[in-house]
Amino acid sequence: MLKVFLKTTKNKFQMLNSNNINAEDSRIYQIIDANLDRAREGLRVLEDWARFGLGEDKYVEKIKNFRQILGKNHLEVYKQSRNHTEDKCKGLAHQEQINRKTSEQTISSNSGRVQEALRVIEEFSRLHNHELSKIASEIRYEIYTIEIDLLNLNKYERSKEKLKDNDLYVLTDQKNNLLEIIEEILIAGVRIIQYRFKNGADKDHLQEAIQIKDLCKRYNSLFIINDRLDIALASNADGIHLGQDDLDIKTARKLLGYSKIIGISANNEIDISNALKDGCDYIGIGPVFETATKKNKKPIGIEKIKKLTKDLNIPWFAIGGIKSNNISHLKRNGFKKVALVSQLMNSEDPKEEAIMILKELSHEN
Repeated sequence: MLKVFLKTTKNKFQMLNSNNINAEDSRIYQIIDANLDRAREGLRVLEDWARFGLGEDKYVEKIKNFRQILGKNHLEVYKQSRNHTEDKCKGLAHQEQINRKTSEQTISSNSGRVQEALRVIEEFSRLHNHELSKIASEIRYEIYTIEIDLLNLNKYERSKEKLKDNDLYVLTDQKNNLLEIIEEILIAGVRIIQYRFKNGADKDHLQEAIQIKDLCKRYNSLFIINDRLDIALASNADGIHLGQDDLDIKTARKLLGYSKIIGISANNEIDISNALKDGCDYIGIGPVFETATKKNKKPIGIEKIKKLTKDLNIPWFAIGGIKSNNISHLKRNGFKKVALVSQLMNSEDPKEEAIMILKELSHEN
C-alpha cells in the first residue's frame, strides 16, 4: 500500500527554498520539476481513459490520488527552477508519438512516461528530498500493475464490443481441413469462432487451437474455446464457452482473469438468472429446432426463447437447427443473433455460404 507523505518538515522546506542554491542543485531541481510535470500529465491520460474509456471508478480514484500526492510534493523551489538554464531540446518530438493509433498504445506509452519520469525523480531527489524519492518509487511500482490491469480491461471491452456488433457465431466441428474452412468464413466476414472438439489428443487440440487463434487474430475476430479452460489459457484464447455441467463462471473468471470473455449455455429462467448474476458476457440459448448436434435435447422453440430473452441486456445467440432457410423466420420473431455449426462446417462453399448468411442477418425485416 502506498504510504502518503504529504508533509515536508519546515527545516527541509527552508533548505530547499534558500537563496543559497548552487548551480548543480538548480539543474537538479529543474529535472525534478520537469519530471513531476511529465508524471502528472501521463497519470491524467491514464485517469481519463479509466474514467471515460473503461468506466472503472476504482482505477480513477487510485490514479487521481497519485496525481494529488505528486502535486502536494511539487515544491515551489522546483517550479522556480524552470528558467534557470535554457532547454535546447524543448519541443522535440518522436515519430512513435505520431504512430500511436490504438488506445492500448496510448495506455502503454503513458504508463511508460509515468514510470520513466518517476524513476528520474526517485534518483535526483534522493539526496535533497528523501520523502519525494520514496513516494516516486512506490507509485512507480504500482503503475506497473495498473498498466497491465488497464490493458486487460481494454482488451475485455473490445471483446464485448465484438460480441455486441456481430450477429453470426460459428462453432467448429472436427474436420481434416478445419483451418481452411475457418479461413474461408473469416474472409467472408465472420468475427466469432468457437473451437469445439470432443475426441482426440489434447496436444493436437492445443496445436490446432493456437493455429486457429493466429487466424482469428489476423482477421480481428474473437476466438473462443468450448469447455476446456486449460486449452483456452494455453492458446491465449479470447474467452471460453461453458455448459451447465462445466466449471462454474466465478471459478472460471478467477482463473482466466478479467481480459477474457465467458459465455454459457442456458435454456431456462434459473440458469439464465444465475449466469447473469455470476457475470457471464453472453448466453447461448437453444436448441431452437431439432439438431443432430444435440440429439438428446428437445427443442425449446421460438416462443419460449422469446419469453426467456425479453429482458436480457447482454448479447445472446440462438442455437440449434438453425439454417440459412430459417434465419428470416427467426428475425421476424426478434432473433438478431444466431450460432451455427453444420450449416457452415459441412458446406461445399463455406465462404459463399457465410456471405449469404451474414447478408440475411443484416437485412432489415
